[in-house]
Amino acid sequence: MNLAQIKSLAAERLARLRRPTRRGVAKAVAAVPVLFLLYVLVLIPFTPGISDIRKAKSDQPAQILSADGKPLAVFKWANREWVRLADISPNVTTALIATEDHRFYQHFGLDWRRMGSAALHTFSGDRQGGSTITQQLARNLYPDEIGRAPTLTRKLKEAITALKIEALYTKDEILETYLNTVPFLYNAYGIEMAARTYFDKSADRLDVLESATLIGMLKGNSYYNPVINPERAVQRRNTVLAQMVKYQKLEPAKYELLKKRPLRIDFERQTEPPGPAPHFAQQLRKWLITWADRNDYNIYTDGLVVRTTIDSRLQALANQAVARQGNQLQGIADAAWAPRSGWAANKDLVQAFVRETPAYRAARESGQTPEAAMKQLLADTAFMQALRQSKTRIQAGFVALDPRTGEIKAWVGSRDFTLDAFDHVQQAQRQPGSTFKPFVYGAAFEQGAKPDDTFVDQAVEIPLAGGEVWRPSDDGPPSGRAMSLRDGLVYSKNTITAQLMQSVGPAKVAKLARAMGVRQSRLDPVPSLALGTSPVTLKEMVSAYGTIANQGAYLEPVMVSRIEDRKGEVLETFRPASPEQALPVATVQTLLDVMRGVIDRGTGASIRTRFGIRADVAGKTGTTQDNADGWFILMHPQLVAGAWVGFNDSRVTLRSDYWGQGAHSALPMVGDFFQRSLRSRMIDANVRFVEQKETGLFEALGWTIRGWYQRWFGSAAKPEAPPAPKRAARPAPPDTAALEPEASVAASVASAPPALPALPGASSPAVEQGGADAAPAGAPASAPPAMAAPSFTQDDARARASESSQP
Repeated sequence: MNLAQIKSLAAERLARLRRPTRRGVAKAVAAVPVLFLLYVLVLIPFTPGISDIRKAKSDQPAQILSADGKPLAVFKWANREWVRLADISPNVTTALIATEDHRFYQHFGLDWRRMGSAALHTFSGDRQGGSTITQQLARNLYPDEIGRAPTLTRKLKEAITALKIEALYTKDEILETYLNTVPFLYNAYGIEMAARTYFDKSADRLDVLESATLIGMLKGNSYYNPVINPERAVQRRNTVLAQMVKYQKLEPAKYELLKKRPLRIDFERQTEPPGPAPHFAQQLRKWLITWADRNDYNIYTDGLVVRTTIDSRLQALANQAVARQGNQLQGIADAAWAPRSGWAANKDLVQAFVRETPAYRAARESGQTPEAAMKQLLADTAFMQALRQSKTRIQAGFVALDPRTGEIKAWVGSRDFTLDAFDHVQQAQRQPGSTFKPFVYGAAFEQGAKPDDTFVDQAVEIPLAGGEVWRPSDDGPPSGRAMSLRDGLVYSKNTITAQLMQSVGPAKVAKLARAMGVRQSRLDPVPSLALGTSPVTLKEMVSAYGTIANQGAYLEPVMVSRIEDRKGEVLETFRPASPEQALPVATVQTLLDVMRGVIDRGTGASIRTRFGIRADVAGKTGTTQDNADGWFILMHPQLVAGAWVGFNDSRVTLRSDYWGQGAHSALPMVGDFFQRSLRSRMIDANVRFVEQKETGLFEALGWTIRGWYQRWFGSAAKPEAPPAPKRAARPAPPDTAALEPEASVAASVASAPPALPALPGASSPAVEQGGADAAPAGAPASAPPAMAAPSFTQDDARARASESSQP
């Protein structure tokens, strides 16, 4: 066909359109419904299926249970409590039908008469809705599939879904489902939560006025909200009452009486109870959503039953221990930061707090000068009181796990989930202080060092990059005498640990810490890492100590044992991961034996003296600069538990050289927990860590020679660790106060001295003495920019530290 023919054909068609025949008009008219029907058929696959609608009829949120079958949480998609139609006041259904769909019982999902009337009014400029209750339910149940755009496609999808719902639901079921799914603001979904929120009563007790008020809100939750727009709410309520009169559901005389009455709102936001382990549930929800997406389940509707590893009894003990110690420490913090003492004495810090608030930023954006904005807010008593309470609220984290399986048994993320939902177990990264030291000693023992090897307690100067020098120190001047590695860890001596770190190497210590469980946080391989200057999470540290308690085998922490469907059939079982041997067994036993001394006669001795725990336990304390962070982790063959105590803002401290130490802030939480766990026999007091048999004389000599070779010639091959030494009888623990004297240690920068010698062999006997547990900060490159020189962290023996990162 050439161009001329195409033009001729086009002209012919155009002429027919200009002068249509009767037959052509009839075809065109007949084509409209056909095309419309085809379009409807095309849309059907894009609407919710029959199976989806059936499932919506029996939606069940996931149930989260403890290992012993106690409820921990319910994962609802909204704050809703489903009630049967029989348990809803008849006033509600009467008001709903009269206002939203008076022909509800006469149609099958679509009210053609109402749709036609609504269309005529809309064309005349008075826009009206023609949706039935069933159509509104379709929108509420499937907002994503149907949408809310005012388009023909959306209305068709809504109509198709409404017809499907009517085919599967009875009229009463539709009413029940509608009233239980409609939103009422303030995170209140369904008529039951609405009744509690606005009138402090259950849905079956709503009277006519209250029912009309809530049904009136359906036209516009915010616009007709009785709390924020009471006048509009009254007008809309009276409109609902008038509709009830119109359809003979309310007598006119009673209407005249009721419409004059004021709103009587008893408003209270409804919050879901947090449950016994809310922070654990919060972390579990994230994990479960991923699992459900991968396995094609919905955690809010499919009735999953998740059996966790949490022991409800241990969780209760953990909650109580954190509450008791937290309340005691809060009293000390309140006194230390009283308005006319500690708060007033820290004027610069307080003003820094003010400058960081939204109120200050708003004042500046409104045009006020910095001085005027600061003066105004400092004079605002209510604002300053709220700021002080927020900044000086003691926080804590606690977690316990079974080292044999990696199963988490207790998890407390803060003192009160409703006041602080931030999780101080898994989210907060804080400097661990001297709780990090066991990684240094473990790396040394792996290389062949022995607990009786010694270093001289002397001033230490370690060169850093850029010609600067790090000088870690303790609470008092160096004694100049030899001290064994055992006593260096037991009394948390910084000078000994720093020398040991230089011999082992920061990179090897960081590698070991990662292998043992510190796997998410970044560890800076600098000398000060030995004293805990790289922020980590409590969960990581307790997991790493679990590796020690598990004979050097790392197990990834586990939260869930199995998941079942709503019928009780097991969908998946979760077994402990294969253990990864991070340290040789003999090396771990040596480290464990040394860490027993921390509890028997060192900085953690109050576990014995105060809490009377006689079980085979080992652990470590930790404290950072100015008591910003207090740590304690305790190991038992069946349970490892750790606690962190501090403030969300690390610039705030307890301002107490006694209570700020980990031995007096975090240790009592763990001690209380373990004491009650042992008394209730949830863990066995008679179980002991497994001791490896001693090797023969020649084998021991071989280990010694290999250790010497490793230390003096730096063999690339890593020799196995020597066997653990025999435990000596425990001496009577001294008063813990003598082990935790006040210390003040400063860092300085100077020219670099010669490097320290390599790790020495066994030398003179250990010298017991009270020592400091100061933890120096990292190299200047990793220090906060505001600091001119590296700072220091400290444990229970009090030396300075750089601030930990704020969560």
